[in-house]
Amino acid sequence: MEPIPKSGFYYPNKFGLIMINALEDVMGKNGLNAILNLASLGSLIDNLPEDNLNKQFDFAEVSAINQALEEMYGPRGGRGLALRAGRATFSDGLRSFGALAGAGDLAFKVLPLQAKLRIGAPAMAKIFSQMSDQISTVEEKDNEFIYTIHRCPVCWGRHDEDKPVCFVAVGLLQEGLKWVSGGNEFRVNESKCVAMGHDVCEFIIQKNPIS
Repeated sequence: MEPIPKSGFYYPNKFGLIMINALEDVMGKNGLNAILNLASLGSLIDNLPEDNLNKQFDFAEVSAINQALEEMYGPRGGRGLALRAGRATFSDGLRSFGALAGAGDLAFKVLPLQAKLRIGAPAMAKIFSQMSDQISTVEEKDNEFIYTIHRCPVCWGRHDEDKPVCFVAVGLLQEGLKWVSGGNEFRVNESKCVAMGHDVCEFIIQKNPIS
C-alpha cells in the first residue's frame, strides 16, 4: 500500500483518538495494530493521539486507515468494518459535542421527526466545520437531505477508484441520524466521491426512516 502524502489538513487529536478506539472495539487490539501497520501508521501503536482538541491528526492518516481496511479485508469486508467503525466513532464520542448535546434534551425529544432531522443534520456538519478542517454543508430537498463534505479526510489523496469509498463517513452519519431521531435508521448513500474524480463527497440521506 502506497503511503498517502500528508495533507496539511487536520482533525482534532480527540477525533483521531475516538476513531482509533472505535476501530479497536470493532476488531480487537491485534486487528487494530495490523491495520495501523498496513497504513504505515505503526507509530500510533501504544502511542495514541492525545485526548485534546489540538488539530494534529492529519487527514492522510484517516484516509490511510480507511484504505488499509479495504486492502486487508477486501472491498466488502472493509466496507462493513468501516461502517461499524464510523457508527462507533459517533456513539463513542462525537455525540457529546456541543451542537448535538442538546439532542438529548426533552424539548428536542418531543419535536416531530422531520424537525429533528432539519436541526440535527446541519448540527453534525457544523461540528466538523467548526472543530476540524473538514468542511461540510447540508441542503434540504423534498424527500432527502444532501450532506456534502467539501474537503474529505476519509478518501484524502485517492483518485483512481471506480466506486465510492467513504464508508466511515456513511456509518458516522447513520449513527448520528439514529441518535438525533431517537432511534430510527436512515438510508445514507454516497453519490459522489472525490476518490472517483468528483470535486466533493456527497451523501444522500432519505428523509423517511427505514425502520
